[in-house]
Amino acid sequence: MIRPSKLALLGVLALTLVACGGGPRGAAPPTRALGQTDINPQPRENVRDGGDLRLPMQLMPSNFNYNQVDGPNGDAHTIDVAVLPRVFNDAADGGPELNTDYVTSADVTSTSPQVITYTINPKANWSDGTPITWRDFQAEWQALNGSNPEYQIAGTTGYADIASVARGRDDKQVVVTFARPFGEWQSLFTPLMPTSLNSNPRAFNTGWRTGIPITSGPFTVQSIDQTKQTIILARDPKWWGTPPKLDRIILSVYQTTALPDALANNELDQHGIGGQLDLLRRTQQNPNAVIRSAPGRFSFNVTLNGGAGAPLSDPRLRRAVAQGIDRAEITRRMLGQEIPNPEPDGSHIYAPGSKEYRDNAGVLPFDQAAANRELDALGWIRQDAGRVKDGKPLNLRLVYAEDPSNTNMAKTVQNELAQIGVTVTLEQVDGNKLFPEYVNPGNFDMALMGWQSTSTPFSSSAGIYQRPLGNNVQQNYGRIGSPEIDALIAKGLAELDDTTRADIANQADRLIWEQAHSLVLFAVPGLVAARKNVANFGARGFADPDFINAGFVK
Repeated sequence: MIRPSKLALLGVLALTLVACGGGPRGAAPPTRALGQTDINPQPRENVRDGGDLRLPMQLMPSNFNYNQVDGPNGDAHTIDVAVLPRVFNDAADGGPELNTDYVTSADVTSTSPQVITYTINPKANWSDGTPITWRDFQAEWQALNGSNPEYQIAGTTGYADIASVARGRDDKQVVVTFARPFGEWQSLFTPLMPTSLNSNPRAFNTGWRTGIPITSGPFTVQSIDQTKQTIILARDPKWWGTPPKLDRIILSVYQTTALPDALANNELDQHGIGGQLDLLRRTQQNPNAVIRSAPGRFSFNVTLNGGAGAPLSDPRLRRAVAQGIDRAEITRRMLGQEIPNPEPDGSHIYAPGSKEYRDNAGVLPFDQAAANRELDALGWIRQDAGRVKDGKPLNLRLVYAEDPSNTNMAKTVQNELAQIGVTVTLEQVDGNKLFPEYVNPGNFDMALMGWQSTSTPFSSSAGIYQRPLGNNVQQNYGRIGSPEIDALIAKGLAELDDTTRADIANQADRLIWEQAHSLVLFAVPGLVAARKNVANFGARGFADPDFINAGFVK
């Protein structure tokens, strides 16, 4: 589901995730054990200096400001890891890991009030030579705390709880004081943006729409070609940390079906397989490729639109429609040829395999008989193959991005709902338009999309399930919520004990299922196809990519 106060949005071509890699050739069933990676680990002395790592993208980012409402997606996250500061990285075990290249310490220095003191690496600078200081933290907080509605932000979680961001003993120390406790504080300031981007709403909303003018990472932006849909990141000679092995990272947009041929033709070094059997089989025929396997970070869902005026704004109708969709059958259809007895996911918040995970989907079980009874009671009368009420047919638009797997799932949903008399019109759209033209403005009845999980899952989920803040829906694109869910989210975010916070999150999840906010389908297997000589990169599980040690075996 990727950060600062939200899960990373992918939602398109979702079975072609870029991940990191190692492992035998073959179709080993993906594991759900957190902590596992399959990246062909090699000591740095075994990795040659130089070379280009060529990776596919799903789409060109529509805004390179990850914190702006159009910014968060999986490809943008990959780019940010290489070129922007991250206070905490996501570790393989699913938890946060301090990134000492940027912050040498981040400590709770008071609990009443809660105070976090960050010590910035004295060598950390922006690419224009400006030092990274406490003012960058302050500007990011001011942009993302929700106090100025002109900032079109993706979420306020955590930032809205901060009372002040101040200078510590010098410009390289940051003292963050909270007005209310915030348990998953490690989610904040990742990625960190320069003050120039956050200084005013115009710069924030549009300044990075087509590029990243200022970076701070082992790589910097060499070029962005919108026509060729290619982004080239080059090793930054100003980088103060361990130098990366690679010369460049080249990211290009590919159609899903073209990925195996691109790998076989030496155009790519790696691509995701996910749950696509065709990609798996074609990769197995490539003698120069290996298949790497680790837990997947991405899960699919069907988001329902309960906004004002939408057909599914009626919660009883929304629940009836949700009960007509067989999540288990969709999961078997998509994954059954790869994984024995695959099961759908049952949590909106926690990843399967994590200790916090609970299957709460029983609150809203698949039950077409109950769905039929409820539709009858609501006055939706069967007429031929569909249903009608007051002369108006029950016809719902399901939008999804162009991709064979997405089409397969969409048709399955269409067929299942036809069994209870609900007509579904499928609307396949250009992936570049899915969010800005359909999902963000609520131009859908149902949307097939997905989320990428993070190391701070509850706070990252908050903006998806809290009620919209006026015109700012954050990432609650279905515009569905309740005061009770909001209260539990607020209570859980303020809880500093991890076990208690997880209990509260699971209470909230049960209410989210009751509201029929969205139907979580399944976690995408973390299968990756890679060239045999790729080192320290592949199926990374829940970890962020390691672009410093990635490269090619000597």
